[in-house]
Amino acid sequence: MNTPRCNRARSARGFTSPGFTLVELMIALTLGLLVVGAVIGVFISNQEVNRQNEGLARMQESARYAFEVMARTIREAGGVACGNLEPVNVLNDPSNYWWADWGSSPIRGYPDNDNTFPKAFAGSTPNAADRVSGTDALIVISGTENDGVYITDHNPTAAQFKVNTTAHGFVDGDILLVCDYNHAAIFQTTSASSSNDTIVHNSGVSGVSPGNCTKGLGRPRLCTTNGTPYTFAKGGFIAKLAAFGWYIGHNGRGGRSLYLLRLQNASGTANSTAEEIAEGIVDLQIEYLGRNAAGTLDTQYRDLPQDYDGNGTPDWNRVVAARITLKTQTEERLGTDTQPLQRNWYTVVSLRNRLQ
Repeated sequence: MNTPRCNRARSARGFTSPGFTLVELMIALTLGLLVVGAVIGVFISNQEVNRQNEGLARMQESARYAFEVMARTIREAGGVACGNLEPVNVLNDPSNYWWADWGSSPIRGYPDNDNTFPKAFAGSTPNAADRVSGTDALIVISGTENDGVYITDHNPTAAQFKVNTTAHGFVDGDILLVCDYNHAAIFQTTSASSSNDTIVHNSGVSGVSPGNCTKGLGRPRLCTTNGTPYTFAKGGFIAKLAAFGWYIGHNGRGGRSLYLLRLQNASGTANSTAEEIAEGIVDLQIEYLGRNAAGTLDTQYRDLPQDYDGNGTPDWNRVVAARITLKTQTEERLGTDTQPLQRNWYTVVSLRNRLQ
């Protein structure tokens, strides 16, 4: 009677699983942790590489865009649509305005120790967009950056141009450059409207600033009512004057950016405004290549052009090319030294108006 019960007990024990021992469980957990740790390490490493690559890509894109827009303006420095002409400037006191001072040179550099570069905002209180000390800056002025219109008639006595379209885009207070095959002049529009094709350049007109010292656009500049008359030929060209100041400024977010000072018309008053162009650019250095009166190029790029004319100052009118160095920096600390990554980028720009 006992035998069947023992057999049934042994049979039941034969079908049961013994399970994991504590040692086996600990080994399995250890191996699992090693695998998970390795996967996490690979993930973190890939994430860090991805962040570095993204930072480098952003720096490269900022430098590429900065070079593109800077080079476009620098190439056109001193450009006059009708040829290689030196315009007479009939604005009131043009040397008082950085955007009008073509006479000093349509390209002027400011080394890192030159604090005479125009401020983005008036006043002594530091502002975002103010220039960063120790960085170079540059001003360029051109008459070929903007689209223009053709002259159909010019009456210097009435100080009026007729142009080929009413869609000229000019308004009162615009600073314009006019030229024909023989002469060029810079003046401020005193009356212009899209309802007609007339552009007026009178002197002594309220509502525009700085205004014209004369309605005579000829040479020499003579600041009387009629000045030196000159009649521009039919087919001459009128376009807005373009003036740009390139510099590195504080962007108000704890970093630096490339900034642009741009000539603008503020309800009849010509002044300038600062625009942020590309962030993460922390330094700008510019060197210049000059050519003497005999046409011989300098042997090297210099922080300031040589005194070719012997007047004791750098001769900016002899500059034919600029070598630009930009330093970019990532916003995050992505370097192996836990510091932001930095890269230097280089380009050379020639001035089209001074190529021979």
